Amino acid sequence: MTDDWKARFRELYHTSQERYRAGRTTTTTIFEPDEVYFLATIGCSSRELFDFVDDSINWDDVEYEQVEGVTELRRDHFVNTLRSEDATTQLDPDKIPAKTDEVDGIAWLPRLIVKARAKLAGQLPPELMYGCGGDRPFLRERNSNLVDFLRVTLEAGDDDRAIIDYIKACAAKG
Repeated sequence: MTDDWKARFRELYHTSQERYRAGRTTTTTIFEPDEVYFLATIGCSSRELFDFVDDSINWDDVEYEQVEGVTELRRDHFVNTLRSEDATTQLDPDKIPAKTDEVDGIAWLPRLIVKARAKLAGQLPPELMYGCGGDRPFLRERNSNLVDFLRVTLEAGDDDRAIIDYIKACAAKG
């Protein structure tokens, strides 16, 4: 597999920021049909990219390298493990842990683990975002980031303890 998709993705990300600033601020107006198709081929929904673009403009704390890294991990998993097949189910938003739920005294982490796994599986519903305005500061405060957390989640599989220990080790570095 080549990385040709990265150049197109980078261009689309920056073009989408320009469109957003010009008033195309919905998922249905910001992307052209061929762009929606391209995103689908790499396992990225138009909503996922829209959310990153929206946050990049309104929060000013989204790093493009993190967006590309998250997309690359998802893409590789989508193409190589899931064989480019879309998920047939979505995570029920009512079953996701609350922002205040804790594990080992760490609030938000149970929620983030569930969201990261759903992101990898392509099962995030439109109203949830892996890498949202809560996830980014949570990870930054613990000396981690979206890409590293998603990679650890992928490698851990169903092993919550490996993910929890990773976050605790990262936080201890600070």
